[in-house]
Amino acid sequence: MFIPRRALVLLGTAVALTITALPAQASDIPAPGQISKSANIEHVTNVPKPAALADIHTDMAFQGDYAYVGNYQGFSIYDIKHPKRTSLVSSVVCPGGQMDVSVYGDLLFGSVDSSRNNDSCQSTGQSARIKESWEGIRIFDVKDKANPVYVKSVETNCGSHTHTIVPGKGADAAKHVYLYISSYGPAADFPDCKTPHDLISIVKVPLDNPAGATVLSTPVLFPPTRDTNGDGVPDDGGFAGVPLPYPNGKSATSGCHDITAYPEKDIAAGACMGEGILMDISDRERPVVTATVRDEVNFAFWHSATFNNAGTKVIFTDELGGGTRATCNEAIGPNRGANAYYDLVGGQLQFRSYFKIARHQADTENCVAHNGSLIPVKGRDIMVQAWYQGGISVVDFTDSSRPEEIAYFERGPDNTAPPLSGGFWSAYYYNGYIYGSDFNLGLDVLRINDPRTNQAKSVKFDILNAQTQPSYPEHGR
Repeated sequence: MFIPRRALVLLGTAVALTITALPAQASDIPAPGQISKSANIEHVTNVPKPAALADIHTDMAFQGDYAYVGNYQGFSIYDIKHPKRTSLVSSVVCPGGQMDVSVYGDLLFGSVDSSRNNDSCQSTGQSARIKESWEGIRIFDVKDKANPVYVKSVETNCGSHTHTIVPGKGADAAKHVYLYISSYGPAADFPDCKTPHDLISIVKVPLDNPAGATVLSTPVLFPPTRDTNGDGVPDDGGFAGVPLPYPNGKSATSGCHDITAYPEKDIAAGACMGEGILMDISDRERPVVTATVRDEVNFAFWHSATFNNAGTKVIFTDELGGGTRATCNEAIGPNRGANAYYDLVGGQLQFRSYFKIARHQADTENCVAHNGSLIPVKGRDIMVQAWYQGGISVVDFTDSSRPEEIAYFERGPDNTAPPLSGGFWSAYYYNGYIYGSDFNLGLDVLRINDPRTNQAKSVKFDILNAQTQPSYPEHGR
């Protein structure tokens, strides 16, 4: 999410009515709380947000029979062994947004991009201008799902907006896991987050001693290359940005927002605010940028990246307006705040098309391309994705020049919270079901029943961290 340090209060939970409809236009916006969906989507259940966590839900991870859901106030663990009876196991109150989470073995990692007075779960907000302030990564032991234990914190430059797990290679796979930390928002008077910030932080975690996790390095991904203002000093690397008012401005590159690794193929794709990048991660400790791409016409803020299963395509998303604007309307149009599809050709990124949901949203509804994952179907590229109050969309991008929506689920405007502050943060497919993390309304479980996706039900994963992309067997199992 583009603007990380918000605090929204849950005001209540709407009781949703269900309708089945064709894609809505401006005059067909559902009533507040009302569900609109395609006929091939079933709403299985909703588990309201835990009372202990008053702020908004964020990102999710999955392992075995459990789902882990972040929240600006901490995180929760859900039992999803029987998805129709999904239930809360425990909640950990540990404030510090965004608390996007990932899991590996018995460890849970949480990103904190909110300057705190210390690293504890009792911390309060404190200015990043104070040297002693803390933000970065928290590590928990979640072996006992009912009683997670806080193990360690690691401070990183500019905190951790998001993070990406990259397991070690070869013999190192049993010894270490690496976290690529994406962060941004530097300032000259921030002692631990100074400009320029054209880097990521790499945290190395010993699996037999996670309390020994440390920052291994801070590789610069966008090194200075030229002096354009004649002062004798090379400019910061990366895109310089376009400083225009919303919706026409373009973010400068100053760190990354999300990085998605595909460890089996030794590649990663980064959405780095002002541009998209491709990296070689065959040396886990020394990632190398191999290709970059910019869109100075339509993309405002490069937010996230997803590979197809073959690793021959990348979907980049644009978080126009930081997720706090009504961008799914006629005024903004179909190409801004959208997905952009690129094919990998000769190691370079070649643009193919845009996709944006066609259903217009109300002016009170924040709506923009956000987090999603692949649905594992043989021979096809299909992705489920969250669009905040635009709902959840399933898109077939097998032909990357002609992406097509094949299913959707959304609610009318969320009147349980202030305007422009609701909807689905993430939507991921895991072992036969779609899970949606709603800001205010909790965890939704959906099931898609469609000949184009039913084959995916035979593919089972033991773990899913969306920014650590696994391959799936093309033949199913």
